[in-house]
Amino acid sequence: MKANEIRSMSAADLEKKLVELKKDLFMLRMQHATNHLDNPVKISAVRRDIARVKTVIREKELEQ
Repeated sequence: MKANEIRSMSAADLEKKLVELKKDLFMLRMQHATNHLDNPVKISAVRRDIARVKTVIREKELEQ
């Protein structure tokens, strides 16, 4: 995801997206542990997306 897309989301949408990304990361880790993951680069991409979402959530908190 792009940072601009994330910044345009509401706070509730950001929280939902964060939960969704954390579930995705868990599933990717499980697949990696059982050698069923085709592309291990997905793990780092999801981790970066989680960091972006958390950063935007914090920015919105500081604005208020």
